[in-house]
Amino acid sequence: MADPLDIETQNTIRLRSGLALRVFMASESEIQEQLNRLYGDEENSGEKLIETLGDAFEGDDENIEHLRDLASEVPVIRMVNLIISRAVESRASDIHIEPFEKELRLRYRIDGVLQNMDPPPNPLRAAIISRIKLMAKLNIAERRLPQDGRIKLKVLGKEIDLRVSTLPTMFGESVVMRILDRSNTSLIDLRRLGFPDDLYEKICQMTSKPHGIFLVTGPTGSGKSTTLYSALKRINIPDRKIITIEDPVEYQMEGINQIHVNPQIGLTFAAGLRHIVRQDPDIIMVGEIRDLETADIAIRSALTGHLVFSTLHTNDAPSAVTRLVDMGVEDYLLASSLIGILAQRLVRVNCKQCKKSERIPAAMLRDAGFDVSALGDPVELQKGSGCQQCDHTGYESRIGIFELLDVDDEMRRLIVTTADSTVLKAQAVRSGMRTLKEDGWNKVQAGITMPDEVLRVTQEV
Repeated sequence: MADPLDIETQNTIRLRSGLALRVFMASESEIQEQLNRLYGDEENSGEKLIETLGDAFEGDDENIEHLRDLASEVPVIRMVNLIISRAVESRASDIHIEPFEKELRLRYRIDGVLQNMDPPPNPLRAAIISRIKLMAKLNIAERRLPQDGRIKLKVLGKEIDLRVSTLPTMFGESVVMRILDRSNTSLIDLRRLGFPDDLYEKICQMTSKPHGIFLVTGPTGSGKSTTLYSALKRINIPDRKIITIEDPVEYQMEGINQIHVNPQIGLTFAAGLRHIVRQDPDIIMVGEIRDLETADIAIRSALTGHLVFSTLHTNDAPSAVTRLVDMGVEDYLLASSLIGILAQRLVRVNCKQCKKSERIPAAMLRDAGFDVSALGDPVELQKGSGCQQCDHTGYESRIGIFELLDVDDEMRRLIVTTADSTVLKAQAVRSGMRTLKEDGWNKVQAGITMPDEVLRVTQEV
């Protein structure tokens, strides 16, 4: 309440609801803002916007000046801002706006899974997409080619960076916006990412070495950058110089020199890395190894006394070795410089509010590749049933599952003999490596997640 001394209103609510009250104070503007956010603002409804704009939608969508004027109308600006703010409020990582023949689809990727949202009316299609392109400083006249841009804005008190990608499709331009909250460094903590104690100790040892290269692998959106930043945060002390080169800079951290690549002016990963080594760094982070030149400079930097962190897109940890050899990296250089390779995925976490026991036949889990030999039949697991807090999904956040390949002497020997990933994986397992599926199964048994979540991110096609 804006006025907690308004006893008459409190008594009325008690009488109507039959419930006891706990009264909290907030300003009137804050209360109104939350009411608009939760229950919608009539001015921002799609039908109201169309009614407000009147005949504006009757113009030609091919007329660029008409589209520019339409995108600058206050109601359209409000609609786009509403789409973005609701995505941030929902903890979404991506916003998908997809045009089809008879509808405009709006989807948010929340905890790694796409969810349909109430879309804007189809007549708003051209205006909304043009507005986003104007915000990202893209060419609204060019609708035949893909475009990439960025939007920086403040949403719900947070500094948000949106990576915008447009793609021409049969019924118009599809727009995807990746949401980066660069000011949010609260999640950057190795302890909170889901590492088991033994793995956490090994990661700390590997990332504290004076030189060498440490790789994190996994698909886009698997949390690789967060893991590397968590490792950097732990070793970010005044007597060490740390430089990163990224595309884009996902987190801003005090005491770390961060470089944003810009291929348009020639500042690629490889070009930036060549200059970084002349800056006398102790630790270097390369956002991604994409080509032989970047890989070669990173590995040679690791051999000349620098600790190098980087990421790679591979399915598991052993595949990173064969991927780099396939790029053209000399196997003896790789064997000499590699410290360890971490593969990771993100699985959704059971909602604590609605989590309850569920019995699953042991045979079903065994067929899916899980080890249930030490468990009874049926197997009793924890599962979120769905409630208001988790938006009836049964899940409320995400946690990592990991496999860590420790590059010991035997592994180095195999790398030099150009052994394939199957041989490397077999040796790593003999040396004690837990696979992604095994680590996921441990988290299932601990009641953290469900088997279908582990299979979703680890099952090979």
